[in-house]
Amino acid sequence: MGFRKIVVKKSAAESIAAIAWYIESKGLVATAEKFSDNLYDYFSRLANNIKSYALCRDTTRATLGYKCVPYKKKYTIVFIEMPKELIICEFISSKMIYW
Repeated sequence: MGFRKIVVKKSAAESIAAIAWYIESKGLVATAEKFSDNLYDYFSRLANNIKSYALCRDTTRATLGYKCVPYKKKYTIVFIEMPKELIICEFISSKMIYW
């Protein structure tokens, strides 16, 4: 079973950091660290070569060839899937995207 290389774009990393910072600002330091660790573990599960994902239903992202996967029902991971790598482009709230 092979895995693709994972590339996280700067905008996605900044979104993840902003959410973790918000959780940390509420006094939940361990929870913020756990959130980001679990998310990056989820990215590694997405990199499995056996699975392939559907295009986003959002028309603007679908025309660009982006694929969308929900994360804990609150967030959406938007990425580009290629045979050798997975490029994480956006990490946004699920309310901001058409499902």
